[in-house]
Amino acid sequence: MAQADQELTTSAEEEGTADVLDASVSTLDIGRGEHDSPSHLSPPSMGGRKLSAQFDQISLSEEYAHDEEYAHVQTNGHPAASPADMDEPLASTPSPPAQDDGRFDEQHDHPAVYIDASEDHAVAIEVHPSSPPESPVPYPDSANSVNSEVSSIASPTPVPATDARASSTPTLPLPPLVSPQRTASPQRPSSGHKPTRSVGPSIFERVVSKTRPSFLPPKSREEDKKHMADWEKMMKRSRAAEEKRRKALQERRLAREGRVEESLHIWEKEIVPDWRVVHHNPAMRKLWWKGIPTKLRATMWERAVGNALALSKDTYRICSARAKRALAAGTFPTTTLSLIEEDVVRTLPSLHIFHSETGPMYEDLKEMLYAWVVSRSDEGLGYTKGIARIAAMILLNMPATQGFIVLRNLLERHCMRAFFGGLSTKDDVEAYYRIFDTLLADGMPKIYFNFKQHQISPSAYLPDWILPLFLDHLPFEACARVWDVILLEGDSFLYRTSLAILAVLEPRLFFPDRQELVELLRGENKAALEVAKRDGRSMDGGKYEIYGLDEETLWDRIDGMDDWWKQSTWTRLLQRELPDL
Repeated sequence: MAQADQELTTSAEEEGTADVLDASVSTLDIGRGEHDSPSHLSPPSMGGRKLSAQFDQISLSEEYAHDEEYAHVQTNGHPAASPADMDEPLASTPSPPAQDDGRFDEQHDHPAVYIDASEDHAVAIEVHPSSPPESPVPYPDSANSVNSEVSSIASPTPVPATDARASSTPTLPLPPLVSPQRTASPQRPSSGHKPTRSVGPSIFERVVSKTRPSFLPPKSREEDKKHMADWEKMMKRSRAAEEKRRKALQERRLAREGRVEESLHIWEKEIVPDWRVVHHNPAMRKLWWKGIPTKLRATMWERAVGNALALSKDTYRICSARAKRALAAGTFPTTTLSLIEEDVVRTLPSLHIFHSETGPMYEDLKEMLYAWVVSRSDEGLGYTKGIARIAAMILLNMPATQGFIVLRNLLERHCMRAFFGGLSTKDDVEAYYRIFDTLLADGMPKIYFNFKQHQISPSAYLPDWILPLFLDHLPFEACARVWDVILLEGDSFLYRTSLAILAVLEPRLFFPDRQELVELLRGENKAALEVAKRDGRSMDGGKYEIYGLDEETLWDRIDGMDDWWKQSTWTRLLQRELPDL
């Protein structure tokens, strides 16, 4: 009788299970081991594991702490069939009704667990037939065991049972069962929740602190105020030292100019009668290099430049008259007029002499530029930016009639004509770039290789220096002295001055980024501009004044080149690159 009752109970359990099995629901037999499944009905195996034709249900076997008790997976309170039982023919006997007395069946001490295997990760949910008391599901054999908070939910809709042979699978490992509350995304706080403010200085206090790097923790308010006061004292002392240095520099410059003016009698006695004496007398040449007295500058410039074009004194008047007729008739190119206007606006802004509204020499400068354009029109050449600075410098030292002749002859020197000649002299300009590269490699190899590494050729900076003859980048007083020597020595001193500028800038030229290096050569380095603004320097002078480049520093570099600069080297390079010159 006991054996018959046991068979009847097994058939009833199988029938109840067949009513509720679903293709997407797996059954878990916690009590059985793999050795309990009948070997004669096992599906094909792979790698030591038995696999079934369909993976609709998954049966797992784990030994519980007490061998005599088993935890069965149930749906709607019905006990699930074990894999061994499912291999036998299903009985037609209906399953016994579930107990609704508010407690679990005494022979099944564990709550039902519903497992959804259709998801990427298996999720376990306790299911109770009615309203049983909530209790955690224990997993004593799992290293990552968790106590799941469960609640009663409606049982899934039963579907017709499939063949038990196709539904049964061998035991496979599953990840630890996690309650839906743990797998769901975290809930957002309610709209009425006020976030807790972090402890520490405010955003403003973090920004206003200038005494600690941003990657370190913020200071206390007292410490920050103390360090800020120390920083302000240091900045005050630094500005005072800079002002003292500028005053000392100004005093030395005035003393030098005073000595130049005091040498006027030597000029009038030794040089004015025959200015060519400077080419034969080293003392007179050295005197010229120190600067021409202001009173004699117009005369010495005119004689040093010469009149290779054989222009008469009426040349300026004739060209100016032609320009006025073209302007009156409206035949003067409008593009050229716009270029001239833009060029004049940027000419020596610190002097305010050529200002369009208040400058007393504004119209004189424009008239000379109009005449220069007319004089070049017969050669098919137009206007070139930068000429306004050269014309302005000449007008500051001599009348327009005399200055126009000097301007025309100065720009007819080969190097200047190459840079002002447009596309027709492009090959000559490239040759002058190669000459400068050679001189730079011989005299300053570190700068040369640094430029090569960043792929910066002389074309990136040399035209900006030569076209205005350094008036955009050097202080006005330094330019006047440089011009004195350029008009005497010729094109070679253009290159010597350019090399001296790079020598002054050398400590700043080694940037890891090419763009930063280009900005520095243009006089647009952001850090230097900020320091100049903080110190209250004027930004209308030479662009390189923000780097500390002044007349004294520049001439120290020029004089220091005597050890390696040779005029014969310049002549040899000209013969190599420009054999037709």
